[in-house]
Amino acid sequence: MVKVIDSHYLAITAIVTVSLSFLVGYQFIFFVITALFKFDQVTDFAGSTNFVILAVLTLLLKGTWHYRQIVLTVLVVVWGLRLGLFLLMRILQWGEDRRFDDMRENIGKLVVFWIFQAVWVWTVSLPVTFVNASNGGRLFQPADVIGWTMWVAGFLIEATADQQKLSFKKCPENKGKWCDVGVWKYSRHPNYFGEMLLWWGLYVASLPVLKGLEYLVIIGPVFLTLLLLFVSGIPLLEESADKKYGNLGAYRHYKKTTRYDTKLFEHRYWPSRCVIRAKCFPLVNWILVYSPLILLPRGVYGYLPIWCKSVFLFEFPLYSRNLPQETTAW
Repeated sequence: MVKVIDSHYLAITAIVTVSLSFLVGYQFIFFVITALFKFDQVTDFAGSTNFVILAVLTLLLKGTWHYRQIVLTVLVVVWGLRLGLFLLMRILQWGEDRRFDDMRENIGKLVVFWIFQAVWVWTVSLPVTFVNASNGGRLFQPADVIGWTMWVAGFLIEATADQQKLSFKKCPENKGKWCDVGVWKYSRHPNYFGEMLLWWGLYVASLPVLKGLEYLVIIGPVFLTLLLLFVSGIPLLEESADKKYGNLGAYRHYKKTTRYDTKLFEHRYWPSRCVIRAKCFPLVNWILVYSPLILLPRGVYGYLPIWCKSVFLFEFPLYSRNLPQETTAW
C-alpha cells in the first residue's frame, strides 16, 4: 500500500485530474492542441480515458488486489476505452464537434470547459476511488451481483445505441433523418440511459466497502445524472433536434401527439377505464409517445399520464421548449 496525502486518495486523484488537464502530461497536451490548433476531436477521448487513469492509479497505489477492486477497475477500463475510442473514431469521421463552435475563438470558455471536465471525471470516479482505497470490504455480497448486473446492462445498452446510431448516420438514404431504429425505438436517448445505469451499478457494487460519511460518494452518479438530464446531455440534443427537425410532421409525431384521442385507448391491451380517464382529464391534452431516457415500448409510454412521465420518467418541459407550436392536428 502506498499512502499519498490521504488514505482515500481523494487528494491525489484530484491533483492528477487537474494536473492532467492543465499543468503537465496527458490532458494538458489535448488542451493545448484544442486551444492552439482549433482541433477539438480529441476532447471526449481525453475525458473518457481519464477515468481509466484514475481507476488504474488508485488500484496500483493500494496494492491489495481484492477481487472487488480488480473487478470495478476492469469495468471502468473497459467502459472508458470503449467509449473513448468510439467517440474518437466518430468525431474523426464527422470532422468537427459543434459544441466547440463558440469556444474555439474564446480561450476563457475553453478553459472553463476543461475545468468542468476535470470536475466531472474526479466526481463520477468517487465510488471506484473509494473501493480501491479500501481493503476490499466484506466477502461476496448481493450488492456485488446487483451492481455488476446493472453495469453489464448499461454497458450493452450504451454500446448498442452508439453503434446503431453510427450505422444509421452512415447510410446515405438516412441523411437529414433522426435515428429511430433498434433501441432508439424505445428511447430518445438510450445511450445516456445506459451510461447512467452502469455508473449507478458501480456505486451499488461499492456499497459493501462503504461506511459512515463514505456513502456520500453517491454524489458521483448523482452528479452524472443531473449533468445528463439538465446540463450538457439531453437538453442540448433535444434543442438541436427540435431546431433541425421541428417543422417536420413525422418528427413532431415521433416526439409527441397533439391531443388525447380516445381511439388511442381502444387497444386490446388497455382496459376501458383508460378511455374514461382520458375523457375526465381534458387539461392533460399532450401525450408524449417516445420516452426521453428509460427504454419503454411506445405502446406503453404513450398511454401514461403526463404527470407520471414528468415525475417518474424524466419528461421535463425544457426538452420541448424549442419545438414549434402545433399548427395542425395529428
